[in-house]
Amino acid sequence: MKIIVFVFASLSTIASMAQEKKIRARDLGIPFDGNPGKFNAITDVTGVEVGQTTIIEGNGKLEKGKGPVRTGVTAIFPAGKKYTPVFANWHMLNGNGDMTGTHWITESGFLETPILITNTSSVGTVRDAALKWMDEHKYYDTTQGIFWYSYPVVAETWDGVLNDINGFHVKPEHVWQALEKASPGPLQEGAVGGGTGMICHGFKGGIGTSSRVIDKKLGGYTLGVLVQANYGSRSQLTIAGVPVGKELADTLQPKIYEPPSAKNKSDSYRIYNDLMEQGSIIVVVATDAPLLPHQLKRIAQRVSLGIGKCGGIGGNGSGDIFIAFSTANKSSFSRTKETTATVFSNDQMGALFNATIQATEEAIINALVAGQTMKGINDNTVYGLPHESVIRILKKYNRIK
Repeated sequence: MKIIVFVFASLSTIASMAQEKKIRARDLGIPFDGNPGKFNAITDVTGVEVGQTTIIEGNGKLEKGKGPVRTGVTAIFPAGKKYTPVFANWHMLNGNGDMTGTHWITESGFLETPILITNTSSVGTVRDAALKWMDEHKYYDTTQGIFWYSYPVVAETWDGVLNDINGFHVKPEHVWQALEKASPGPLQEGAVGGGTGMICHGFKGGIGTSSRVIDKKLGGYTLGVLVQANYGSRSQLTIAGVPVGKELADTLQPKIYEPPSAKNKSDSYRIYNDLMEQGSIIVVVATDAPLLPHQLKRIAQRVSLGIGKCGGIGGNGSGDIFIAFSTANKSSFSRTKETTATVFSNDQMGALFNATIQATEEAIINALVAGQTMKGINDNTVYGLPHESVIRILKKYNRIK
């Protein structure tokens, strides 16, 4: 009986269910290409662990240093909490943002630390706290004795529309919590971790994830993506090839506090749109395919195409920075001897390119679907993506029945 009720549930029922549990894009019938893994998450790549700390405190008028607070930290371990350098590389679509530690990744070809994502003003705190965590947990190459160094990888996007961003509310203990809680399995999406106060295409954004498994004839490898989505204007939003943003142009517009410089509400909204054009997206790609650093660079570059499918353009004010790593070839790292590595064929990379594009697209839409209406500083309000409306629009364009 329950199955019958679910199958014939109305759109309003689906929307109501979304408030009770985290609905994902596929639950709404949104079509995507490719085959996802068990959790449809970056953690489908064996060894990858993710932990998140979410900080939501206070309401009302902004008082710098007091709140309201809508922020957090997301931590990704490439191969668990044991020091295991992996091949890696990174790519920048537009550079109005930050990701620390990338110079040594380019130079060495290895990622030697966890990856952390937070808000723009907290990069220093998160970097220092991660370094202290690694020191106290002896997360380094013990063959170095007392001489060791580390360049923590910390990335950011700006959450100043909803969060007291210059109140510096992310503390070392929040970083440690995210690192300690990291685990495999399904992930929370939307307003969690570093994505707590983020906005995507004029709706509530944040953390999203997805994965793909390539054909067994090519090794059956898994590729997973995690995004912190905080970019794009409403008009750009595209879902399954449909101009959903344009269809929702006059729907659930964010309510933004009017600064003294705003002459009227339209001027205030223009200021908001300018902020959104300056938004950013951080993307982490993991795979168990045996890729070398130059191949991982090619993977990271394809993330841009997945963002483009959702309507992103890498605007002038946007920080679009991506990192990709492979959990294969774990024995290839050594400071003292020659090693060997298994290499995936360049001629077969197309399958992994497709997987990257597909998983990036779905991860962004998952972040949007998981996003729920949030009120932040000065009662600024950003609405969650209206599921019922999206379904109707996709039906209108014959993308779903």
